[in-house]
Amino acid sequence: MDEQGADARAQGPWDESEAVDDGIERLDLGSLRVAPAPGIDVQVQVDEASGQVGQLTFTRSDAAVQVQPYAAPRSGGLWDDVRGQIKSSINSTGGLVEEADGPFGIELRAQVKPADGSAGLQPARFTGIEGPRWFLRAVFLGAAARPGAAADALEAMVRNLVVVRGGEAMPVGAPIPMSVPQGARPSAPEVPPAPPSPFERGPELTETR
Repeated sequence: MDEQGADARAQGPWDESEAVDDGIERLDLGSLRVAPAPGIDVQVQVDEASGQVGQLTFTRSDAAVQVQPYAAPRSGGLWDDVRGQIKSSINSTGGLVEEADGPFGIELRAQVKPADGSAGLQPARFTGIEGPRWFLRAVFLGAAARPGAAADALEAMVRNLVVVRGGEAMPVGAPIPMSVPQGARPSAPEVPPAPPSPFERGPELTETR
């Protein structure tokens, strides 16, 4: 991980090796530990075939952020590659996108086609945060796609995450599995999903321990 990646998360999100004892009881979702916040719902969508969490979304009345952790190389730099793939995907579907400096470093501010096929474009803001052998993608939707109270609240949710990478070797770009706590009931996000991950075509690199 390079210095820019470390600076971008000087206030979180945290690797499990860095997590401080802040007195917050976090929800254990396997590779992510989530700190609850008033007025923000934690929604999970589970893949019926695998039983794994396919999507994690934090929502409030006017906005949402979707988060997903991926395996990354020790050297970092994955966000540089991923940004190009996301930009190509958005442009190919008739959306608009530009790079800008954001609270987590370089981000993509976009207008994307709604996933339900309806007319018009919806705002979205793509961020990528790199930690020790992991990469966290966060997509801010609705009011959180622009600066303001909604963005501040949902950025704080991302900042308070703890990422549990694990020590096993994983292909670069592979999703790090999340899980639903025993007894919890998964729910479908109430916001349209973000454009597909560029990793869905399959990783081309393999990381070894």
